[in-house]
Amino acid sequence: MSRVYVDRFLRFFFVVAIAVISVWALYYIATLTYPFIIAFFIALLINPLVDGLERKAKMPRWLAVSVTLIVLFAAVAGIVTLLIAEIVSGTQYLANVVPSKFQTLVSYIETFVADQLIPIYKDLAGMFKSLSSQQQDTIMKNIQSVGQKIGTTVGEFIQTILQNIPQLLAWLPNIATVFIFSLLATFFISKDWHRLMRMAQRWLPAKARTSGKTVFADLKRALFGFMKAQATLISITTVIVLIGLLILRVDYAITIALIIGFVDILPYLGTGIVFVPWIIYAAVSGDIPFAIGLGVLYIVVLVQRQIMEPKVLSSSIGLDPLATLIALFVGFKLLGFLGLIAGPVALVIIRTLHSANVFRDIWRFIIGKPAA
Repeated sequence: MSRVYVDRFLRFFFVVAIAVISVWALYYIATLTYPFIIAFFIALLINPLVDGLERKAKMPRWLAVSVTLIVLFAAVAGIVTLLIAEIVSGTQYLANVVPSKFQTLVSYIETFVADQLIPIYKDLAGMFKSLSSQQQDTIMKNIQSVGQKIGTTVGEFIQTILQNIPQLLAWLPNIATVFIFSLLATFFISKDWHRLMRMAQRWLPAKARTSGKTVFADLKRALFGFMKAQATLISITTVIVLIGLLILRVDYAITIALIIGFVDILPYLGTGIVFVPWIIYAAVSGDIPFAIGLGVLYIVVLVQRQIMEPKVLSSSIGLDPLATLIALFVGFKLLGFLGLIAGPVALVIIRTLHSANVFRDIWRFIIGKPAA
């Protein structure tokens, strides 16, 4: 009996070791080959269109790939150009309006300080003078300590930003290099797609080929489903914000709605990074009805995002809404923004491996039973 348990423990340790080594190896390889991984997913994305051009338009494979990439690049460049033009027009308007609004805010702060804070300061100064010298020293030391902490924190923050600027600038050549390699790799991968798939099928064992085909099909569906879900959520947010801003009669509502829709991608912050300062400014400048309108719009956007995100992701990827919500939260906690993508993908992989009976076969190997 003890021999059986020892064998099971050794097989379990072997499985865990193989899994850890495989994950580490994949991570290390991915850090070196990520332009080609990006190229693979782009090739996967455009492959249906390339196959259609090759089959229906009787194009050579290389020409179909070239036409698809040119059309895709032109479409993306055109959309980005239109968005930039709209955003530039809107930001020029904001650049003319914001200074006067800021001056209004400064005037309000000056009035608030003169009418509210200075009388309080005089009262506090009178109370301070009535204290003993020891109490005054203690208060001054605490004030100096708080001031030093604030100064140190602000200084470190500014220093961090300034130190990261050269790194950001250094990334520009790297981004250009990654773009070129990814574009070239996309062309060659898409051109030889079917040959590469046949090679992969020949190399893999029959059992791994069957399981791998199931995993690949589910991951493909999850990838397109996730992209569709994010596009749907951003579109819903943009449309709701646009309608709300038009009701509130805000100038350049399209530009502001596009900006808010874009920042909606950011976790936790999201639309609040625009709405919260805007609401505060509207309130302190005395435009209470407009501030209330923005607040209601922000709450509507926030509630619909929280309600729709698990449902849209679950319907697009095919996962349970609660499991999807857990995967999103755990992924974000572990990996940050990338975790919002990696979390659902990891959940899809786990579910797919379970559907392909991979976990069952591993368990049979651990306990010493032959695979079914």
